[in-house]
Amino acid sequence: MSLKWGVMGAGGIADRRTIPEGILGTEKAELVAVQDIDAARVEEVAAKYGVASYVNEADLIADANVEAVYIATPNHLHHGQVLAAAAAGKHILCEKPLALTTAECEEMVEACRDAGVKLGINFMMRFHACHVLMKQMVDNGDLGTPVLGRAELTCWYPPIPGAFRQDPALGGGAFADMGNHCVDLLEMIFGRVRRVTCFTGNLVHDYPVEDTAVAMLEFENGAKGMVDALFNVPDAASRQAFEVYGSRGSMVTFGTIGQGSEGSIIAVLEKEDRGYDADQQREEAKSETIEPEPVNIYAAHIEAFCEAVENDTEPPINGEDGIWSHKVLEACYESAKTGRSVEVQ
Repeated sequence: MSLKWGVMGAGGIADRRTIPEGILGTEKAELVAVQDIDAARVEEVAAKYGVASYVNEADLIADANVEAVYIATPNHLHHGQVLAAAAAGKHILCEKPLALTTAECEEMVEACRDAGVKLGINFMMRFHACHVLMKQMVDNGDLGTPVLGRAELTCWYPPIPGAFRQDPALGGGAFADMGNHCVDLLEMIFGRVRRVTCFTGNLVHDYPVEDTAVAMLEFENGAKGMVDALFNVPDAASRQAFEVYGSRGSMVTFGTIGQGSEGSIIAVLEKEDRGYDADQQREEAKSETIEPEPVNIYAAHIEAFCEAVENDTEPPINGEDGIWSHKVLEACYESAKTGRSVEVQ
């Protein structure tokens, strides 16, 4: 049996990726309705997929055919939309960040719990085949003791009139938009963050949110991490690197942090301690390229969410994860503002 979906915010990532690759990419999901405040856009999207269209979000939520909603609207709208959908008994998959404040996130999670509906957060990059395999290898001890991770997500994002990602009141900013994906992937490998130090600024663009954000992380297990989130690097020059280092080797990917599903892992693994080498002969290291079978990250996440609804289990990335993600996000911005390290609590 397929879960019937309605989409709020039918343009952007919903029309580019989540609908065609995610909802239509698994037999466990069915698209029945789309909503957007842009009447022309929503009519076009609805015609493309042959589904009902709404301009008013309340009308989509009231549609009896809709069992679950995917919320892909600007960040400042998530809070009210999740509360309304939960009150109507709809299961919810919401884009990140879940809301503008941790307090809002907590209210949303409580509302969904009280209504008996599932709440998931769309950190779909966890489902990339390379990232899944990297976690398995770390958990299996292939890298020895994990010591350092680095995640980079950059793009060219010049000033655009009306862009919510460039408006602080609407939850914009390079770190809020991209840095939280990087933190989420690092926490997937290393566990939860306990302390952050973050630097933000505007080095290229003059809009009122940061175009540059760099965070240093300390995890509960003592490992360290780094995140680069930049709105000011040409797309062609963006490497989107994901690096994990341990006492027995390293794993690096390029291009796996993003919207695609392709990629490979370049791994250097040592089975035993060779002892100290004063010459540090790195050229003798033999790397291997590991190419796992690609998995569409959008289809994988939608399918996993549908299975959680079907089996009455927690979604793989749930509301509590959304709360925690926002606590880390707020700590990073507090650190950038105060110039001090901040504990995540």
